[in-house]
Amino acid sequence: MSPVLDTAFIPPRDREEVVRHAVWESVVAVDIDHRPPPQDLSVRIGLGTVGPLRILSARATAVTIRRTRQLTRQDEEPAVFLGLQVTGTSLVAQNGRECVLGPGEFAVYESIAPYTLLFDEGVDHHFLRFPRAALALPDRLLRDTSSVTLGPDNPIARLASTYFSQLAGSDELHQGAHADAAVEPSVELLRAVLTTQYGNSGLAKDPLEATLSLRITQYIRAHLAEPDLSAARIAAAHDISVRHLYAVLSRSGISLGDWIRTHRLAECRRELAGPGGRLRTIAAIGRRWGFVDATHFSKVFRQAYGLSPRAWRDQHTPRSPA
Repeated sequence: MSPVLDTAFIPPRDREEVVRHAVWESVVAVDIDHRPPPQDLSVRIGLGTVGPLRILSARATAVTIRRTRQLTRQDEEPAVFLGLQVTGTSLVAQNGRECVLGPGEFAVYESIAPYTLLFDEGVDHHFLRFPRAALALPDRLLRDTSSVTLGPDNPIARLASTYFSQLAGSDELHQGAHADAAVEPSVELLRAVLTTQYGNSGLAKDPLEATLSLRITQYIRAHLAEPDLSAARIAAAHDISVRHLYAVLSRSGISLGDWIRTHRLAECRRELAGPGGRLRTIAAIGRRWGFVDATHFSKVFRQAYGLSPRAWRDQHTPRSPA
């Protein structure tokens, strides 16, 4: 995976903030405590996506990463992380447990609970983010398998280590049909690792039902800009009842209306701050992402981000001098 961020090209005074922004925007909100002073800080990050899965590969100087309880409350989409050690060692702590990872070993941890990652020797690591809903596993199983070293003692984990290393490192697998084809096997392989580790491989069966939440959220993302996106339409597209739709999403901690609104607002925020943010009116950008009422759009945007769409745009795309 080609690096998209290299602090060697960033002034020392800006490095910590640039790294924090990249991690928060691409993966998850965390506190990052770099050990070296800014002038000695070195970080190289590569980013990739495989459908709804996000990948961050990093090499860096020593660092401690913390997901605090306060930050867990801000999660817009609960996730399960797979942290895969490439070289050296690291420590993962969550739910009162700690585990040490060596080369080729990995652990999972959840975004909905605080965790700490220690990289005393520096970072050489792949981070893969899975939507929690996609795994469709019981809460108890995810809690009991978090912060556990997964490696040589579990043959499925050995297989998964090789697979996810290649998935993280191959740009070809992050594009088009190749990426689409890799989503379901990736989800099912991680499910198989966790269920065998937990001692109930039967939970890995029935893949269509297990991946229903993933297929639903993929569908919503694909049609997010369409104003007529509704629970009835989503349910019909998956041959289930509206009641079943809400039940599936509820088990994964997703409120349909809130989820759609949050992701539409995120797209509006991105577009308003982008290079074309002033080429269209604010109302037109809102309509593009399903907000047909400009007043309502402005109100919910302010509630979500603490400032109006216009103020957000002005902060990020200042007017050109006359």
